Amino acid sequence: MTNSSNETPREDEPESAQDAQDEAVEKNVAPSDDNEDDNDGAVVENFPDATTPLEAAEKQNAELKDQLLRALAETENLRRRSTREKEDATKYSIANFARDMLNVGDNMRRAIDAAPEGSGEGDDAMASLVQGVEMTERELLATFERHGIKAIEPMGEKFDHNLHQAMFEVPGNDTAPGTVVQVIQAGYVIGERLLRPAMVGVSKAADAAPADGDGDAGGQVNTSA
Repeated sequence: MTNSSNETPREDEPESAQDAQDEAVEKNVAPSDDNEDDNDGAVVENFPDATTPLEAAEKQNAELKDQLLRALAETENLRRRSTREKEDATKYSIANFARDMLNVGDNMRRAIDAAPEGSGEGDDAMASLVQGVEMTERELLATFERHGIKAIEPMGEKFDHNLHQAMFEVPGNDTAPGTVVQVIQAGYVIGERLLRPAMVGVSKAADAAPADGDGDAGGQVNTSA
């Protein structure tokens, strides 16, 4: 007697679950030429002067590369600017404080200059006082140096309106016009920045004798630049 449960499967049915899965995958992943054509068309539309999709893709690639290089350059410039600003902030953060401390140094120098020459002879107290002020001044100047603050002593140099402030002019018979012949107050710089200009006296051309009733023929140095 034959068991009816062993009937032969129908030909149109999948032989196994694996076969059914394979059929579904083949249907879903079948390549679509329409999608590729659409992508090529979009690229060509962005570059109307391109004659082929390949040429359009090359132009697009060049454009993207240029944008990337520009972005990288801008990022590098930003990094350098940030680094420079950080260094400047560290270097010049004490500028205002240092400018105020210059007055302390000026007063010490005035006190030393005001002491009569030889005033310490026979007077130990006065001698100790003068020496103490001199030592304090030296220590203050050394502290300035450690923090990048340097004095401007332009005696005998050419007048520089970027560093000097002319207070007066005097005829200079033995010096070239525009030479610093007297320093009234020392100037200072911090790093590459000017804290205070040096106050100076500047030589000018010696007055010449008037000729044929003309006015003064002497020249003056332009210190207002």
